[in-house]
Amino acid sequence: MASRPAELVRSAASAAARSLAPLQKGQQTRAVILAAALAQASRTGLEGLSIGALADITGMSKSGVFAHFGSREELQIAVVGEYHARFEQEVFFPALRHPRGLQRLRVLFERWLRQVSVELESGCIYISGAVEFDDRPGPVRDALVTMVKAWHAALQKAIELARDEGHLVVDTDVEQLLFELHGLVLSLHHDARFLRSSGALERAHRGFERVLQSSLTPLGAELYRTATMTRSRPRRKAP
Repeated sequence: MASRPAELVRSAASAAARSLAPLQKGQQTRAVILAAALAQASRTGLEGLSIGALADITGMSKSGVFAHFGSREELQIAVVGEYHARFEQEVFFPALRHPRGLQRLRVLFERWLRQVSVELESGCIYISGAVEFDDRPGPVRDALVTMVKAWHAALQKAIELARDEGHLVVDTDVEQLLFELHGLVLSLHHDARFLRSSGALERAHRGFERVLQSSLTPLGAELYRTATMTRSRPRRKAP
């Protein structure tokens, strides 16, 4: 009987095949392999990627899988890129629909927390990849660093915009605030995934409030208070 992780990897590959039907066959095959590889890497790490296992999961030959990526290293880099693209779709782009300033920053962070929460059973490529490649120079590490820095740059820009909109004080230490927000996410991942602490997500939300308090202007404090009241207000039942 197939193990649960293997079933989930096969399910990801099957879903990719259905959603990518309009693509040309070569593109579709590559996308299916990449979806299966991402699902596998999320559970076993980038170093756990196996051409042979992907061939079994996708029903292809090893040479067929190899032909689409050229090497295991190229496959790992492609997985990093795919993870980053999906991360942007789930976290970054939806936040851009909100007004620049404190509201956008809050949504960015909340969606980041939500993404980490969804990944607790599978694992975060950014975090697991940092553990695997922190002391291993090379193209895979470079790809991971590039993607994480791109996300940090986007979050830093959101903090700067909140300051420029008058929601954070003008002397806000942007890099320090970014550092502390990232630290909250790492703590959430550690306590929820490793320690199985049920209250980790709520503590991360409270941590965000505490981190912001020293930097909020009166306008920012009012905006944050209004947003908090709106989120906590119970929804009215449909008649």
